[in-house]
Amino acid sequence: MKKSISKWLSIIIPLGLGASIIVYQYNSFTTSQLNEIKGYFRNANYLYIYLSLFLAVLGFWSRAYRWKFSLEHLGYQTKFHNNFMAVCVAYLMNLTVPRSGEISRALVLKKYENVPFDKAFGTIVAERVVDFILFLLFVFIGFIFQFNILKEYVLDKIPFQKLMIFLALGFVSFVCFILIWLYSNWKIVAKLKEKLSGLIEGMTSILKMKKKWMFLFHSFFIWTTYLLMFYAPIFALKETSDIGFGAVVIAFIFGSLTIGFTNSGFGFYPLVIAEIFVLYHVDKTAGIAFGWLAWTSQTVLMIILGGLSFLFLPILNKK
Repeated sequence: MKKSISKWLSIIIPLGLGASIIVYQYNSFTTSQLNEIKGYFRNANYLYIYLSLFLAVLGFWSRAYRWKFSLEHLGYQTKFHNNFMAVCVAYLMNLTVPRSGEISRALVLKKYENVPFDKAFGTIVAERVVDFILFLLFVFIGFIFQFNILKEYVLDKIPFQKLMIFLALGFVSFVCFILIWLYSNWKIVAKLKEKLSGLIEGMTSILKMKKKWMFLFHSFFIWTTYLLMFYAPIFALKETSDIGFGAVVIAFIFGSLTIGFTNSGFGFYPLVIAEIFVLYHVDKTAGIAFGWLAWTSQTVLMIILGGLSFLFLPILNKK
């Protein structure tokens, strides 16, 4: 009973927060601003939206193809269409509970390819380690090249003295965490260490696989498609078409964070993108319109591909 309640709360609470943000944003705009946003939708060049969706499908394909290298390393030969549909199902599931897609991917492969859940999930953990490292690379590059703009934004929002206090508290917290990590016997710490060892083991398995360079190539290709599928819709609106690539990278980073920690960015994504674009002198209504264009198109794609995958998985694997 408790698990069922917890499961529903994990779905309802993020969706409720996202819906609250949408309502708040809607009420904060004047009638003329709302009409302006509607005009952006009507006049957008949807050719770039379709290009973005094409790039997204390429990313799905590459993620499914990359997966086979990890599985082959463990001795499993799986059908590509099952890998692809498992990935599509994962994206769909992430719209409900954040990060639930990883579990669904492993379950799909267990059901249709007879790959043990723990082994399939282990390969996904290994992928996530690589994806996280590549994301940090984007963060590093973005913050290095856009440091001055971000610094001005942070200091504008948070006074320098308060920022120093936050940094000092962060440093003290980090030191306390290290001490607890090294010397504590708490059960939760032991579980975290166990999970960390699993991540390290997953990363090591990548280095040992025969086709590790192809695995890494597809990893870079996947993140390239992610960035490009965010970049393409920039040209759908005249107001965002001349924004610099540095701004695109920063917006992409913060947009990715909302997707990773919420129901694929529901409610949060357009707001965060608009706030970043304001730093680069893009009108907030244009930023909101862009955010909703990009998020809605990608979400519809995930629903369609995920739904079709649920439909065709049992049909294509019928014995």
